[in-house]
This record gives sequence, C-alpha cells and structure tokens, in this order.
Amino acid sequence: MRGYGEPLFSKGDLSRYLRNCTEDVTRKITELDEDYLINVGESQFVEYMVDSSKLDEVILFLDSADAEEREEMIPAEYFPKTFFVMEGKSYPKPVYYYNIPYEGNPDLLRLQPSAYRMSHPYVKIGSNKLTTKFFSFDNDMNKLNNEILSLNDDLKYNIDNINNDIRNYNNSLRSHVENVFKARKEQILDKRNQQLKLIVPLKRNQESNNSYSAPSPKIKKTITPKPTVSSGKNIEPYPTLGDDDYKAILKNINGTGKALERKPSVYADKDEETLRDHFLMNLEPVFDGSATGETFNQKGKTDILLRYKGDNIFIGECKFWKGAVSLVRTINQLLGYLTWRDSKTAIIMFVRNNDFSSVVDKAQGAMSNHLNYIKFEGKSDESWFDYIFHLEGDKNKEIKVALMLYHMKP
Repeated sequence: MRGYGEPLFSKGDLSRYLRNCTEDVTRKITELDEDYLINVGESQFVEYMVDSSKLDEVILFLDSADAEEREEMIPAEYFPKTFFVMEGKSYPKPVYYYNIPYEGNPDLLRLQPSAYRMSHPYVKIGSNKLTTKFFSFDNDMNKLNNEILSLNDDLKYNIDNINNDIRNYNNSLRSHVENVFKARKEQILDKRNQQLKLIVPLKRNQESNNSYSAPSPKIKKTITPKPTVSSGKNIEPYPTLGDDDYKAILKNINGTGKALERKPSVYADKDEETLRDHFLMNLEPVFDGSATGETFNQKGKTDILLRYKGDNIFIGECKFWKGAVSLVRTINQLLGYLTWRDSKTAIIMFVRNNDFSSVVDKAQGAMSNHLNYIKFEGKSDESWFDYIFHLEGDKNKEIKVALMLYHMKP
C-alpha cells in the first residue's frame, strides 16, 4: 500500500555503497601500524580482512510469510471510484497486514541494485521482518492473492539482484585486499630502504624483528630487485624468493619429476640421494645462485638448498613415501631447518605404491592435519599441492610449502 512504510530500492545506488565499502577496506589497511603490516602473516591477514569485510546477502523467507486481519477506518480517498463514499469521511473495512521474515542488512533494501524494476513497493522495514498492508474493499480473496504474489515477485527480483551485486563485491575482495596489502607493504619497505642512506641512525618508536619480501635469484630473465630492511640499530637488507621465481623453481622440479615418472629405467632401484641429483642437475644451470645437495642449514641438513648472496632462499626435501606419519615427520624436519629468513619450500615425495591416488589423498590429509597448517592454497598439477604453514611458535611467520608427489612404479 502506498504510504505505509517506505519505498524500497529507491534511496541511493548499491554500486556507490559497494564502492564506499571497498574504499573503507583500503583505508583500514593503509592506516594500520607500519610494523604490524610488515610482520603480520600475509595469508592470515588477508583471510581475516576478507572475512571481516564480506557483506551478508539478504535472505527473504517467503515460505514463512503470514497475514493478520484487522478492521480499520479507511479514509474515503482510498476507496475505488465504484464505491459511494463521502469525501472527508472514513469507513470500516478489513485490512490485511502481510509479514515476510528476512535476514540481512536492512539498509541494503533501500538501495537500487545494478538491475532493477521501476516499481518501489511501500514496506515497513523491521529488524527481522517486512510488513505491508492491503485493503479488502469487497472481500475478493483472489484479488488479494494476486496483490501478494505481485509484491513477492517484485521483492524477489530486486533482492536477487542485490545479492548478485553483493556476491560480485565479495568475490573481488580477496584480490583487492592482497593488492592493497602488498602495495602498502612495498611502499613502507621502499621508504625504509631509502632511509638506509641516512648518515645518522634513524630512531623509531619501537623496534621490531621484521621479515619482508625481497630480492630473488636471477632465473634467466630480468628480475627487478626489491631490497627490504629490518628495523633496529643494524638495519640490513636481505633477500627472500619472490612468488614468481618460487613458482618457476617448482615448475622446474615438476618437469623433472614428470620426466622421471616416464622413465622407469632411470629411477629403478635408486635411492633418495640419486633421485635428488636429477633435480639438482636441472636446477643448477638455470639459477645464478647455487643448488647444492645435503647442505647444512640451522638444525640439520637439507636435500635441496638454493642460496643467494649467502642467504638461503629455497629449501626442498626429497623423500620416499612411507605413510602419513612419515610425511608428518618430514614436515617437522623441513620446518626445523628453517630460519625466519626462509619462507619458500617444497616436499618432493617419491611414491612406489601401486595405489597412487590413495597415497595422494592420505598425503593431503596429513598436510591439512598438521599443527602448523594454516591453509590450502590450491592445486597446481595433478599431484602438486600448495600450502601455507607457520614456524613453530610464530604464527605470523608464514612458510609456503609445495607438496609434490611422483609415481615411481615398483
């Protein structure tokens, strides 16, 4: 009924509202403390920002709608022209209050989605229900039913389009948060790296043990170094492996692993060290750093270690599959090698079992059930899975771990 409640979908553009939400996300990230942005685990921070910034869709429960009838005095001007009524007078007539339960932000019901109908039904917006009312001048229930169905159709059409706009916004959040986070972090690091050129020490409000994304080894292409610094009295830039270069290393390893799978005579009766050497032979010519086997690093020795200007930038472990428990020990061993400067790793698993698919499933389960597991990042190949773990005792120090399994048939 016109005049009862307020006209829906008519008080502003939803697109503008969503742009404001996006700008608010940007503001929240850029206003965070610099040391916090540098030290926080990127994967966990992105997940938090995405979850906390998502908008809930509006849910309309038409199946739970109801109506209540009351007799009210209706002004003559509301009556159809076929009724003989006197201007200025009111007459008793049945009024049906129609209630529809809903969930969601009521403000969204006032906004116009990207696709909409020109009709703007007048509805009273409550905290958990929408209410409008219909007059019944001649007790024609078929007419009343048609009015209810028409209202339902208008509401459903517009709310479906509101939800579609919200889904598009939610789906774009992750890339937006990642881009803003990385840009802001890079801005801070670039500023601090420039401050290294000061001829006097730079005093900060508080010192922190920072770890950053930094230069990477050359991989037969031009890589623009991104020097980073740690705050404190002795600020020195140090390198870590960029994501693109990390992926290039893993693709190199995956190519070698696939080649081995196709040549049983190469791997038959070979031990881990010999198989490891095949990967090293393909890695060494590609990188300007070094690829060495059995190199000591902190708590123990690792199978594949890439170094750049004296710093470890990639660590890999080559193992034969001996069950999920053995894989957990390998994860612990790998994490035990790592220092706060090491963040890119791989576990290369040789599988002799005939039921390779079953092993892949068990391996994935062992990864996701590990105490240091943060999240699964995706599947890069049939048996290549990417994960985020954290160092023992430091959940903000995130470690990329690629699990790569290759079928070495017995």
